[in-house]
Amino acid sequence: VHQAIEEGNCCFGTIDTWLLFKLTKGRVHATDYSNASSTGMFDSYQMCWSGFLSSLVSLPLSIFPQVENTGHNFGSIDPSIFGVSIPIMSVMADQQAAMFGECCFDVGDVKITMGTGTFMDINTGVKPHTSLAGLYPLVGWKIGSDVVYLAEGNAADTGTAIKWAQELELFSDVTETSDMAYSVSDSDGVCFVPSFSGLQAPLNDPRACASLMGLKPSTTKSHLVRAILESIAFRNKQLYETMLRETHIPITQIRVDGGVSSNDFVTQLTADLFGRKLVRPQHLEMSSLGAAFVAGLAVGFWTTREELKKLQNADKVFLPKGAAKRGTARPSQEYIPVLQSWERALRRSMNWYKP
Repeated sequence: VHQAIEEGNCCFGTIDTWLLFKLTKGRVHATDYSNASSTGMFDSYQMCWSGFLSSLVSLPLSIFPQVENTGHNFGSIDPSIFGVSIPIMSVMADQQAAMFGECCFDVGDVKITMGTGTFMDINTGVKPHTSLAGLYPLVGWKIGSDVVYLAEGNAADTGTAIKWAQELELFSDVTETSDMAYSVSDSDGVCFVPSFSGLQAPLNDPRACASLMGLKPSTTKSHLVRAILESIAFRNKQLYETMLRETHIPITQIRVDGGVSSNDFVTQLTADLFGRKLVRPQHLEMSSLGAAFVAGLAVGFWTTREELKKLQNADKVFLPKGAAKRGTARPSQEYIPVLQSWERALRRSMNWYKP
């Protein structure tokens, strides 16, 4: 690395930087503000690469990619690749692109992506949010001179927990899990703690272990599956309450996407625990759509964000129990004892592994 730096051949970047570099045959070494802010090496408050990082590891800032606007012209794909030169008009990070694809353009808009992990983002407007509980401030997008910030909370083991249960042969097809959970009235006292990768905000314990507690001779596969699905909704509730408590921003809408959002049990329970309406789009993979929206705006295919909102199609709307048409209600009270038991299991799973 030292030799490469001395020779001027050392370049640092994220996966989008590498793709740009390859697609342009080395002419463009760049990223955008959303990807840069997701690295933790970018100062979202001063909108530049961290000078502290550079001094810490003795690296010249010249090895870092140039940071450009999200909807900027990043050059063109070399014609030798596809036979024609194609302009690259949009570069965005995963969750920020999903946020744009969900048309969460206004302060207080919330997007929950439930995939391998869960990512819950809230639009905080023109100011980054400073968190004490482990939410992190991200640049959502910078288009022209306009910057939109997000606050994000993460739970790492959402789809991972379901995949693990499938490998244990608790079920053969993941589409069965919602019906299995509904086939029993409760989890029979079983609690699952989804922390194969530790626990993120607001607990922030990398030494926590995954665990199943409360097993009995009467426990069935359906009880285990329900406990696993419940744990995903419980972590959603923790992130949501942390977001409300810390940002003090009134929630305007909540949209869900990602593969696990197709599970009706998880999404309905999340709505019940929040006491809020959740909207699930017809297409669950929103990141590529968000990047396409930005590119379309950049070339004038669409002219306003209102046009993008008109393209939205909901697959299903999940209303919390007892909600009126406006989609708000008191959070479900029936789950309070279950939540309390789960929180006990959570505490017992913390600090399991030695430092």
